[in-house]
Amino acid sequence: MFIKKSLPLSFLKPIVELEFQIQQIRKISEKSNSSIKEEIDCFNNKLIQLKYDIFKSLTPLQRLHLVRQSDRPTTLDYIKYIMDDFIELHGDRGGADDSALVGGIGKLSDQSVVFIGHQRGKDTKDNVVRNFGMASPGGYRKALRLMKHANRFNFPILTFIDTPGAWAGIEAEKLGQGEAIAVNLREMFALNVPIICTIIGEGGSGGALGIGIGDSILMLEYAVYTVATPEACAAILWKDSKKSLEAAEALKITSSDLKILGIIDSIVLEPLGGSQSNPCKASTLLKSKIVQELNKLLSLRSCERKELRYQKFRHMGTFYEE
Repeated sequence: MFIKKSLPLSFLKPIVELEFQIQQIRKISEKSNSSIKEEIDCFNNKLIQLKYDIFKSLTPLQRLHLVRQSDRPTTLDYIKYIMDDFIELHGDRGGADDSALVGGIGKLSDQSVVFIGHQRGKDTKDNVVRNFGMASPGGYRKALRLMKHANRFNFPILTFIDTPGAWAGIEAEKLGQGEAIAVNLREMFALNVPIICTIIGEGGSGGALGIGIGDSILMLEYAVYTVATPEACAAILWKDSKKSLEAAEALKITSSDLKILGIIDSIVLEPLGGSQSNPCKASTLLKSKIVQELNKLLSLRSCERKELRYQKFRHMGTFYEE
C-alpha cells in the first residue's frame, strides 16, 4: 500500500531542507562522476548534529505534534518487528470488532504472549476505518476478552498505548463507554499474569487507561501521556484552545516529567529523529526493554506482582504540604 508521507512540522523544516541539499549533492556527484565524499560526509555530520540539537530541545507540544505524525510506527508495526510470530484475534463475542483496538497472540523470544494495542491509520481512509485510534466500548471489551484468555492460559500481556482518547460519540455512551473502561481497570488489577504497558505515541485520557494498568509502565522517549489533550485543557481552563502551549507545559506530559512523578517506570530511548526515522531500530530497542522487564516479572509470584501493581497505582498522585 502506498503511504503518503506526512508534511514536515515547522520545527523539523531545517532537517528536511538539509536532507534535501544532501540528496541534491549526491545526484550532482552521480551525474558528473566526481567524488565529493568529504563534502557529503561533512553535510551528514551537520545533519546528525542538527537533529540532536532540535530533538534535545523539543517542547511538550512539539512532542505531541511529533507523535501525531502519520509516519510514526503503530502497534501493528511494532508487533511485526518484535514478535517472532503472531496472529491477530478479532471480536468481543458480543457482536462488535473494533478496528481501533487490535490484539492477538504472539511469540516473543520463545514466550507466548497476548498483545493488545490502539491502532491508528496511516492515511485518511485508514484513519476512518480505525476511527483515528479512538476505541469504542466493543474495543475495550475485546481487550478484556483477550486479557482473560491470557490469564486462563498463563500468557503475559503486552499493551501498546497510542490514542488521543476513547471514542466520545453518543453511540459510545449508549453502549457504555465509561463502564467498559472502568471494568477493564478493575479486572487488570486482578489478573495473575505479568502485564507490561508501553506508551508508543499519544496516551490520552481514559482511552489510554483502559489498557494501561500494568506491573511495568514503559514510555518511548518522545511519547506523551496526559489526562486531557493540551487543546482540550486550554479550552476548559481558559476558554481558548490557542493556549495549548501553556497547557502542555503545565500538564507534565513528557516521558522525563512522568518518570520524575512516578507515573511511568522506564523511558525507552528512540533513534535520533524519533521512531519514525528508523522503525526497525526503534522496535529493537523496545523489544530488548520488554524482554528485560518480562524476565524480572516472571521471577515473581503472582500474588507479589498483584500487590506491587496495586501499590504502584495507589501511590500515584500523593503529595505532601509543608
